[in-house]
Parts: sequence; structure tokens; C-alpha cells
Amino acid sequence: MILVEADADGDWDSRTAWGALADKAVRSAVAHSRFASLCDSAVTAELSVRFTDDDEVRELNADWRGKDKATNVLSFPMLEPELLDQLDDAGEAEVLLGDVVLAHGVCTAEAVEKQISVENHAAHLIVHGTLHLLGYDHETGEADADEMEQIEREALAAIGIADPYVTEVQS
Repeated sequence: MILVEADADGDWDSRTAWGALADKAVRSAVAHSRFASLCDSAVTAELSVRFTDDDEVRELNADWRGKDKATNVLSFPMLEPELLDQLDDAGEAEVLLGDVVLAHGVCTAEAVEKQISVENHAAHLIVHGTLHLLGYDHETGEADADEMEQIEREALAAIGIADPYVTEVQS
């Protein structure tokens, strides 16, 4: 079972159901990953999604990654990837997968640049961040990046969001 806790600060539009969006994006990411069995498992896999401002993300990025700048999404895994493979055998248990944190200003600016809704871009970032919590890493090589992008495409398509990696062909 997947349990998603979400919290959105005042920068994020209060008319959007960010918690529901986070839940849908996380569940789709897990369902399309190699850990899809977690969706129906006796194991409760919990993660949090925090929708916050650029300043908080900049501080987290500086503290944890040594990069003093805001970024669109950060992921903080709480479980080693090799332990995820053992969760199916754990019976009834609870595990904390980790935290995904989105920066409002960066997310909004990227959505405007891509000419997509903030909600769709945030969903993509949540899928991406969730995959990092599950041990996927696009920075370890081209094959890993391709695998992660394909899972993102499938997870987003399942919730009605277009492929974020399509680029317009120049004629």
C-alpha cells in the first residue's frame, strides 16, 4: 500500500488539490516502476511531498547537496535501494520511502517556458522525484537515464499527461 502525505505552502495556488495530484502522481510512478507490487502489498510505503518556495528548496539544496541555488525538485530517500527489493517479503510492515520537495518559483517558471500547466509540470516532477526515492538515477549513465525517462512517460500517460520529453521537430 502506498501512503502519500502532502503539504502545500501559500505560494501554491489554493484552488488546486495538490494533495490529490501528489497522490495520483506517486501511485502512477510506483505502479510503472520495478516496484509496482508495492501498490497492492501488505507493506505500507509512505512518502511525503512538500510544495514550498524557492528559498526553502535553495536552503535544502545548499545543506544537503552543496549547491546554493533553488532547483525544481529534490528527493530525500530514507531507504537504501537494495532494501526495496526485500519489501515484498516483509509481510505487514511500514517503511518510509522519503520526501519529495518542489520549489514553486522554479516549477512555475519551467511550466511557463514549456507552455504547460503548473499542475502537469508538478506531476512530472513528483513522478521524477518518486523514482529517485525508488533508487532510479538518471545521472549514473545513459541507459539509466533512458529507463527513468521511459517510466516517467508511462506513468504520466497513465494519468493523462503528455510526454514531457517530446521536442518539436524542426522542418
